[in-house]
Amino acid sequence: MYIDKKNFLKSLANYGDEGPFDHCVIDNFFNTNIAKKLEKEFPSFNSKSWLEYDNALEIKKTCNNWNAFPPLTYQVFNYLNSQEFTSLISKSIFKNKKLFSDIGLNGGGWHIHKSGGKLNPHLDYSLHPKTGLQRKLNIIIYLNSKWKESWGGHLGFWGNESKERPGEIKKKLLPLYNRAILFDTSQNSWHGLPEPVDSPLREYRKSIAVYYLCIPPKNISRRGKALYAPTLDQENDKTVLKLIKERSSVSRARDTYRN
Repeated sequence: MYIDKKNFLKSLANYGDEGPFDHCVIDNFFNTNIAKKLEKEFPSFNSKSWLEYDNALEIKKTCNNWNAFPPLTYQVFNYLNSQEFTSLISKSIFKNKKLFSDIGLNGGGWHIHKSGGKLNPHLDYSLHPKTGLQRKLNIIIYLNSKWKESWGGHLGFWGNESKERPGEIKKKLLPLYNRAILFDTSQNSWHGLPEPVDSPLREYRKSIAVYYLCIPPKNISRRGKALYAPTLDQENDKTVLKLIKERSSVSRARDTYRN
């Protein structure tokens, strides 16, 4: 078995107990031997498998290509997208809401940040560009066993007073090894990296991400791309504001499978 179900369900019992939007933290998510093997299978920063993002809003590399995943990683992504796993989540935190996995890993898969890596506060797409289902939950699991708090890389949660921009930063969650963070993405869930990563050379913030979908409500906003917010030093930068507008365009979302 890949995870300790008892530990997972115990952590899910705390889902939604704290703000600024519903979430929970699951430490020791994978069984120890699985986490170690997944970290070893994680590709090097210079691997040809990566798709690189390097702009004013995000500096990172990602890969959602199933053909690039080594055997155990492939099996784990398959499990995290299985009906067995989605049912565990759904039955624990929702009463009558059916969850669907995104087997295409749109925006998910492997993620890696080097020193200087960044990710502006943003809202994820609300409607999946291929299925039309609502994006409901994110689960992110960190796989960097040597990570130190002084290197930063925290996942930030911002206040959700507005659908146009985030409020104040409310929570910073350290990307500890084998820590999973599950959170609702439909509650004005502004999230990102509060500060750029500050890790030493050849030390990287590594994570895997899987997203879960549900039937959309009738009044859902039809956002097919992530909506970014400028950082404080970017608020009057016309180039950045133009980039944000372009990146959030629904018409562009129809032509791409990445967010």
